[in-house]
Amino acid sequence: MNQERLMKILLSPVISEKSTQIGESNNQVAFRVLADATKPEIKAAVELMFKVQVAYVNTINVRGKVKRYGRSIGRRRNTRKAYVCLAPGQEINFAGEAA
Repeated sequence: MNQERLMKILLSPVISEKSTQIGESNNQVAFRVLADATKPEIKAAVELMFKVQVAYVNTINVRGKVKRYGRSIGRRRNTRKAYVCLAPGQEINFAGEAA
């Protein structure tokens, strides 16, 4: 796979109460990813950027909410999330310093 494409696939980690709970109980990490990213690309990108072994990847497409902006009605953009399950003994620490 193209290494330049892999570096652009992961947009940001999802830091929320739910993603923290999933991380502690199932050894998973949540990321926002590109809308056209595939599971093998996401797996390769996480392994390349964080130097960890990935067991499997689950993805979900999140529809954008309809919101009002004053008198007009707008819509937030659709996003795609990936839940990456790490192999046993592997860990990604976003709070700590880089290794």
